[in-house]
Amino acid sequence: MEALSPTMEEGQVVKWLKGEGDAVAQGEILAEIETDKATMELVARGDGVLRKVLVGEGGTAPVGNVIAVIAAEDEDIAALLESVGGGEDGLAAAAPAAARARTEPATEPAPGQAAPAEGDAGVAAAPETAQPAPVATGRVKASPVAKRLAGDLGLDIAGVRGSGPGGRVVKRDIEMAAQAAAAAPTVPVAAPAAGDDFVDIPLTQMRKTVARRLTGSLGPVPHFFLTVDIDMTRALAARVRVNALLEARGAKASVNDLIIKAAAAALTHHPECNAWWQDGHIRRFNRVHMGVAVAVPDGLITPVVRDAQAKGLAEIGREVREMAGRAREKKLQPHEYTGSTFSISNLGMFGIEEFTAVINPPEAGILAVGAVDQRAVVVEGQVVVQPRMRITMSCDHRVIDGAQGARFLATLKSFLEEPAAILI
Repeated sequence: MEALSPTMEEGQVVKWLKGEGDAVAQGEILAEIETDKATMELVARGDGVLRKVLVGEGGTAPVGNVIAVIAAEDEDIAALLESVGGGEDGLAAAAPAAARARTEPATEPAPGQAAPAEGDAGVAAAPETAQPAPVATGRVKASPVAKRLAGDLGLDIAGVRGSGPGGRVVKRDIEMAAQAAAAAPTVPVAAPAAGDDFVDIPLTQMRKTVARRLTGSLGPVPHFFLTVDIDMTRALAARVRVNALLEARGAKASVNDLIIKAAAAALTHHPECNAWWQDGHIRRFNRVHMGVAVAVPDGLITPVVRDAQAKGLAEIGREVREMAGRAREKKLQPHEYTGSTFSISNLGMFGIEEFTAVINPPEAGILAVGAVDQRAVVVEGQVVVQPRMRITMSCDHRVIDGAQGARFLATLKSFLEEPAAILI
């Protein structure tokens, strides 16, 4: 299992593109691996035959563990398999239980021929008589991929007929059951069966990483929080004018794009906030690489807008939308979500007025952006209604002092309340 991203500690095999007995050449894609942030391609590092797969689809393994063996066709690999715990008795002992689960097929594949993978035509062609419905014994024979997909779709896997070996439920069965459920007329939801008081959802690689990084942030990093309330009247008007100019180019800018630009400009005036905490020193950056938090189905990822201080609203908006789309498809490359010097998390589109965000180490700060809403405020002794927005800055007190953070927020506030100031 290779380290396919800088923060990857373990990977999950999504799909083997080569089967046991297949010839492979150096550089060929062997498998798709889900890392902590994206789905990456694992390539062969040598020529030979894929003699043994030790971690099946849906299984996970730490970086550095052996997940398969490539060797010459007539090479004796018995000693190697024994050394990694992957002899004829099963899969690698270090692999998770989901990866070690085995079901014996009705017929053994011919020597040198790989067993059909999930979704292969050979499995689909199995006769109906070889697909018994799962028996209600409290445990359903199903692949890890099928279990995870059923959990994501909210399907009761016990009611799905399996088409795999020995009636095993595979991914294709879940997809067909989901299609059938969508086409069926709506009926009242039945009460949970006795004993089904809860369901355990397996952790994805991304959720494991989120948990690990947050545990390593909010506890060890001494956070403090600063909040400002901003009049967004001129910012919203500026966005309308900018979008009128961008319309001919098929581009547009969002409020979030404007905040990214303003924050990047403010950081150039306050480099003490555009910094990392490092062992023995503080690293201040002269360029602003802005991390923009994006929610994805199983966690959070932060694509990076590099040199945000030097880019216009149209370019920032295009990059954010393009990377956010690929982030949700798990297609970002490691360099696209690492190396940020400061971050922004915006929950305003969900109606959240104010919140605090957890710092992403080694960065020293992050902005939590709330919704723009109409509020009554007192201006020169008169009560007026204005579009207002609250921004809360989380600061690492080892790097940023209260006055430093306050001065940065004052500059950011001035830029958003008078966007023309960004150009000065």
